[in-house]
Amino acid sequence: MTQMTQQPQASFWNGAWNGHGPTLEVVNPADESVAAKIATVTAGDVRDALDRASDALDLWRSADPWDRCHRLRAMAEYIRERGREIAASVTAEQGKPIEQAEGEVKAAADQFDWCADEARRIYGRSIPARDRGRRLLVQREPVGVVGAFSASNFPCLLPARKIAAAVAAGCTVVAKPAEEAPSGALWLAKAAEAAELPPGVVNVVVGDPQLISDLVLDDRRVRKITLTGSIPLGRRIMARAAVDLKSVSLELGGHAPVVVLDDADPQWAGSLSARGKFRNAGQVCIAPSRFLVPAAIHDEYVDSFVRVAVSLRLGPGDDRSCDIGPLQSERRLEEIERLVATAVDEGARVESGGRRAAQAGSGWWYEPTVLTGVKPGAEIMSTEPFGPLAPIHAYPDLGTAIDIANSVDFGLAGFVLGGSLARCLDVADRLEVGMVGINEFAIALAEAPFGGVKHSGFGREGGAEGVGEFTVSKYINIGP
Repeated sequence: MTQMTQQPQASFWNGAWNGHGPTLEVVNPADESVAAKIATVTAGDVRDALDRASDALDLWRSADPWDRCHRLRAMAEYIRERGREIAASVTAEQGKPIEQAEGEVKAAADQFDWCADEARRIYGRSIPARDRGRRLLVQREPVGVVGAFSASNFPCLLPARKIAAAVAAGCTVVAKPAEEAPSGALWLAKAAEAAELPPGVVNVVVGDPQLISDLVLDDRRVRKITLTGSIPLGRRIMARAAVDLKSVSLELGGHAPVVVLDDADPQWAGSLSARGKFRNAGQVCIAPSRFLVPAAIHDEYVDSFVRVAVSLRLGPGDDRSCDIGPLQSERRLEEIERLVATAVDEGARVESGGRRAAQAGSGWWYEPTVLTGVKPGAEIMSTEPFGPLAPIHAYPDLGTAIDIANSVDFGLAGFVLGGSLARCLDVADRLEVGMVGINEFAIALAEAPFGGVKHSGFGREGGAEGVGEFTVSKYINIGP
């Protein structure tokens, strides 16, 4: 296995590091310094990457599943061996605390580890025939060349979910990470190089997002698009993909309700909710972001929530004593300020935070913020905050809480906190979401399907379902 520890400084395609476009200076959101310099791609580079992915498809789709397994496992090992280096890149470019970055990198390695086994378990089936001597077979085949687009909040894990599953299924990939934090995906390219995947199987291109996406979407050889991003971007990608009838999987964010039941311990529930909410400064698509609490235990729950919020220490991610890093961009910071101001105008009360962090001389910092008195019709209850902002609503009865939980267009994740498993399961059944956590917020696992319903998108990543997204069924009828 090739040993490479240098920070990635270029795009990667056809088994080589290159890029003929201008140098991209990636900004550290903690202090606005330059975190990395990456050679970007030109239109010709992207076309070449697509050519090489298409050329490699026949070889890789016919590869022995055991060979795919071993190479994916080698990628997982490489990622774990370089975990600290990769995590440092993630923290420098995205801002999250280093321990959270290290957890993200381990989760990315888990994706390759899990998909390594799934590569050997892409099963077909035999259908009982209606006449003697006939055989009816169904086999799963790779969909083809994949265009993969990912967001910046989990710059290593999000592309790992796509690349690992596509490669396990026998597809080749042209991946475009977010330009705000591209190095996590480039480290995955290093893992592919170290595992000696054939040139053209894994390609990661960094540069102008419009240029790259246009070229990938316009290429008829690309048969699958997978995106983690915003709803407006998802609509545009889907419309463009429809021209050539490309298969599409979309994960478009959420606004996860937390339904607290009246038999929950309010101190425990408030503390757990706060710690779940403020992970990665709230920049998590499945972050709990609307807290629905019985009026009878509301005040005690809020007290516990606020105690945790004010105890969290803001600071640069490479300081292990810090709990919360900066927001990803100034644009996100300004949006959080706007949402808080609007919520207050609509009658909400700021229990903690509610302003930019006073100690920050540079970078994009906002204090963990807790709002109470938030009405169900307030903007913050229907707009994904994607930041350290927690609106809490006191509900009169459980039926009303479930109606509020299901009242938005989002449907990615939902959470239930309570003492009775039977009651929690009943609420879980009634939530219109793709995933539910009961007394647990850390629910994203390599072995479980991740995805949503309604405007949160469709398709799944993770688990057997995630690999299945990159296959198509072929039916074979053998006559007697």
